[in-house]
Amino acid sequence: MVKAVFPGTFDPIHYGHIDIARRAARLFDEVVIAVYDRPLKSLLFSPEERIALVKEALRDQPRLQVMGYSGLTVDFCRQVGAQVIVRGLRVFSDFEFEFRMALANHRLAPDVEIVIFITNEEHTFLSASTVREIASLGGDVSSMVPPHVNAALREKLKDLSDQQLKPFGIKI
Repeated sequence: MVKAVFPGTFDPIHYGHIDIARRAARLFDEVVIAVYDRPLKSLLFSPEERIALVKEALRDQPRLQVMGYSGLTVDFCRQVGAQVIVRGLRVFSDFEFEFRMALANHRLAPDVEIVIFITNEEHTFLSASTVREIASLGGDVSSMVPPHVNAALREKLKDLSDQQLKPFGIKI
């Protein structure tokens, strides 16, 4: 049985993430969607909120499990018995970061393989920061995120001031 981990902050989860998760579930026996709790960037949603949004988005996928984690991704892989880290590439500029991260992870855990999925064409522009920025400016993100995520974004953003949005990478 081959188990994979698809790590990320998922702040928020969008259709690009969902596409990669579903495609990974076709290849691996089990995929853990690993929601990272302490990245070096500001997040809009708490870890608990992000986990709940991811679980709802993927509830119809029996081979996908959602868990929160902190620390090194390779350590989390060992904890859950995963042999593979799944990552997604949207555009060529993502390659350098993913390449360096894959080499570092391989150095730390040579027994954990890294598998990169190239995004489907319709998702190449999607990133969580793009979704957050468009939503914060009152734009329609309904084609980018599931309805429950869209509603959560509207609710979260309605009371935040411009000053409160700056730490989340949202330009005003």
